[in-house]
Amino acid sequence: MLRLTELTLPLHHAQEALPAAICKRLRITPRELVRHVVARRAHDARDRTNIQLVYSIDVNVKDERAVLARFRKDRNVQQTPDTSYKFVAKAPAAGSKRPVVIGAGPCGLFAGLILAQMGFRPIILDRGKVVRERTKDTWDLWRRSVLHPESNVQFGEGGAGTFSDGKLYSRIKDPRHLDRKVLTEFVKAGAPPEILTEAHPHIGTFRLVTMVESLRETIEGLGGEYRWQHRVDGLDIETGADGTRHMRGLHLHDGGYIEADHVVLAIGHSARDTFAMLHAAGVHVEPKPFSIGVRIEHPQSWIDRSRFGADAGNPILGAAEYHISHHCRNGRTVYSFCMCPGGTVVAATSEEGRVATNGMSQYSRNERNANSGFVVAIDPARDYPGDPLAGLAFQRHWESLAYVAGGSNYRAPAQRVGDFLAGRASTSLGSVIPSYRPGVTPTDLAQCLPAFAVEAMREAIPVFGRQIAGYDHPDVVMTGVETRTSSPVRFTRGDDFQSLNTAGLFPAGEGAGYAGGILSASVDGIKVAEAVAQSIVGGITR
Repeated sequence: MLRLTELTLPLHHAQEALPAAICKRLRITPRELVRHVVARRAHDARDRTNIQLVYSIDVNVKDERAVLARFRKDRNVQQTPDTSYKFVAKAPAAGSKRPVVIGAGPCGLFAGLILAQMGFRPIILDRGKVVRERTKDTWDLWRRSVLHPESNVQFGEGGAGTFSDGKLYSRIKDPRHLDRKVLTEFVKAGAPPEILTEAHPHIGTFRLVTMVESLRETIEGLGGEYRWQHRVDGLDIETGADGTRHMRGLHLHDGGYIEADHVVLAIGHSARDTFAMLHAAGVHVEPKPFSIGVRIEHPQSWIDRSRFGADAGNPILGAAEYHISHHCRNGRTVYSFCMCPGGTVVAATSEEGRVATNGMSQYSRNERNANSGFVVAIDPARDYPGDPLAGLAFQRHWESLAYVAGGSNYRAPAQRVGDFLAGRASTSLGSVIPSYRPGVTPTDLAQCLPAFAVEAMREAIPVFGRQIAGYDHPDVVMTGVETRTSSPVRFTRGDDFQSLNTAGLFPAGEGAGYAGGILSASVDGIKVAEAVAQSIVGGITR
C-alpha cells in the first residue's frame, strides 16, 4: 500500500474528484487504482476565498513497484508506514512487585493500560474520585460555588483533560507512531472514528467521560486495580552505602503503606502539595517555564467569518480556531493558548481561596462563544530565580488576588477589552456575554496580573485585532486568571525515564514537565510504561 500526501482539492469538490486526483497525481489509469482510504484530512484556509482540503491517502494500485520507482525521489509518494503498536515486554513469572501508577489522568491512564496489556497488573492510585462522582463535585463549584479540594477539574479520574476541549493533536514527532496507539484505543473506548483521519481531532468532555470509564474497565479486566481517594503523602526511599537512592514504597494520607519499587509519577500540573512533598524527599526537581494571563472570549461567529469568510459554518470546516503570538517591546511573548471553539470558560481551581480559569468544549463545539488563553510567557530565571518551587508561590499569589477581585466567592474577575486598553475598571459588560460559572465580577484585571503581563497584553491586543477581525472589539470579555497553562516544575529524568537521583521513580506526563495536552501526555505514559516493564523484566533498577 502507498501513502500519498499533500493531495489538495477545493473545499467544495465532488466525491468523484478524489479518485480522479489520485490517478492524475500517480499518473495511472482508473483501472490501475484498486482502492483508496483517507488517512488524514486537513484544510488550508490561508486564503479564505479559496479554502483547500489537504489529504493523505492510502492507495492500493495494481503495480505498486512501478509507481514507487516512478516517484522514488518524491517524499509525498511513499510506502504506507506501519503504525501498529508493538509491545516491548511481557510480564515475568509471579514474584516481582506490581508497578504502581500515581494519577489517573491521560498519562497515568495510558501507563496503566500498557502495563495491563503486557500483563503487569498495575495498581493505579488517584487522590480524587471516579469520573461520574468527580463530575458532580465539579458542578458543585460551577453551580453553587462549593469547592471540593480533592475532587474537581484538576483531581480525579481522567485528569484535567476531562474538562477541556479534548484536543487530540500535538507537535510531537514519533517514528513509532505511539499517537496512533492512543487514538486507536480511544476509538475502541467509544470515540468517533473520525479522530483517526482528521488533522485536528477533538472529543469534548461528555464523550471523554464515557471513554475514561471504558478504558478503566479494560484495565481492570486485564488485572489492573484502581484505588480512589488515595493521596500519596510520602515516599519510602532506601539509600545505599554508595549514596544511590531506590524506591521501596509509598505512604498514603490515611496512614496506609504500599510496597513499590517501580512507581510512575503521573500527578498532573496542579498537584502542588505533592510537588512540595517530592522536593522535601530529595527528588530532583527544577523550575520550568509556564505562562500567566486570562481567558478571552469572542462570539464564535466572529472567528468563523474572520477565518473562513463566505464558507463560515461549513460542516467540513467546523468551528474555526486560531493560533497567534506576538513578541513585545518589553521582551515578553504573548500568545493564544488552548483555544476552545464554541466552548465555555470554566472554574479550574483546586485550592480554597483561589480562582483559576480554563477552557472547555463539547464535541459539537456549538456554544455561543470561542475562548482561548491569552497569556504571557514566564521565565523562571528572570521572574523567580533560585527556588525550584517558586513558580507554585507565583501562581498562588495571583490566583489569590483573582479570588478577592472576583468577590471572594469563586466568581472570577472580568473586564471588557475596551476598558482594559484604556486602563479603567469595568463596571458593566457589553454585547459579549461571558460563559464562566459561577459568574464574573466586572473589575480591573490589572490588580490580579503582573505589571509586565498587563503591559504586554495591552500591546498585543491591537496587533491580534489586525490578524483576526473583532479580536480587539471593546466588548470582548477577558476573565482571569489563567495560570495553569503547564507545570511550573520538571522532575528531571534520565534516558531510562527514571528520576535522575531516585531509581524506581518514573516522572511522567504534564505534571512532571514532559508533556502538554491529552495526546502528548498519553504518549509519554506509554513510553514510561515501556521503561517500567523493561526495568522489571531486567530485574534491576538503576
